[in-house]
Amino acid sequence: MIDKLSSALKGAAAPLAGALSVLVLWEVVVRVLGVQPVFVPPPSLVLADIASAPLWFAQQTAFTAVITLAGFACAAVFGILFAVLIVEWPLLDRLLFPLFIALNSVPKVAVAPLFIIWFGTGAEPKIAISFLVAVFAIVVDTALGLRSVPADTLDLARALRGSRLKVLLRIKLYCALPHIFAGLKVTMSLALVGAIVGEFVSAQQGLGYVIMTAQGMFDTPRVFAAILILAVLGLGLIAVIDAVERRALPWRARAAAGGH
Repeated sequence: MIDKLSSALKGAAAPLAGALSVLVLWEVVVRVLGVQPVFVPPPSLVLADIASAPLWFAQQTAFTAVITLAGFACAAVFGILFAVLIVEWPLLDRLLFPLFIALNSVPKVAVAPLFIIWFGTGAEPKIAISFLVAVFAIVVDTALGLRSVPADTLDLARALRGSRLKVLLRIKLYCALPHIFAGLKVTMSLALVGAIVGEFVSAQQGLGYVIMTAQGMFDTPRVFAAILILAVLGLGLIAVIDAVERRALPWRARAAAGGH
């Protein structure tokens, strides 16, 4: 346990040192050049703004996090199932995947007003936008993983009279796990982007709402504060998926550690 904690602290030391260096350099450059806070505020002013209302910022962050996680969950479940369908049934791939690509090509801001008409102004349209922004990545990565199973492995499974369902669950999905986790990380990032887009369109709370209202009042430190919190939130969510991946695929973690 102590070894794991020590390893985690060592792994976090370099990123923290890098982030701290950037903040210090940012503070020095802004102070030396005399940049007005309305254009680029120093980090100390941004952190002071967060410290002035920590509970309020926590509430906005929690709202955005819930929207992000809901959109991510919907995208992950639908995306993996859809990828399985188009890989297992080539006819569905030819029929549905081109439509899926066309839908993904449509700017999400363009369809956001439709979601507001259909679902109202609550959390539902924001979840829908988050889902729509995020789902493409997990579909593509899962399909790639399912199609990357060695042909010899599949031939052996069929020779042993493995059913189609067993081959899918015990071989294809298992071999596709590295691709699926890679897709989940991208999906989580995009779900956060989609949540902010949804809050830009229509919201009364959330970090996207904070950015929009602060921009209208030229409150640049508050805009930077919301962006900083978004960056930390995104890192935290990706770290959770990374931790799950290390538990689900321990040999990859050992290989990565050995490579360093």
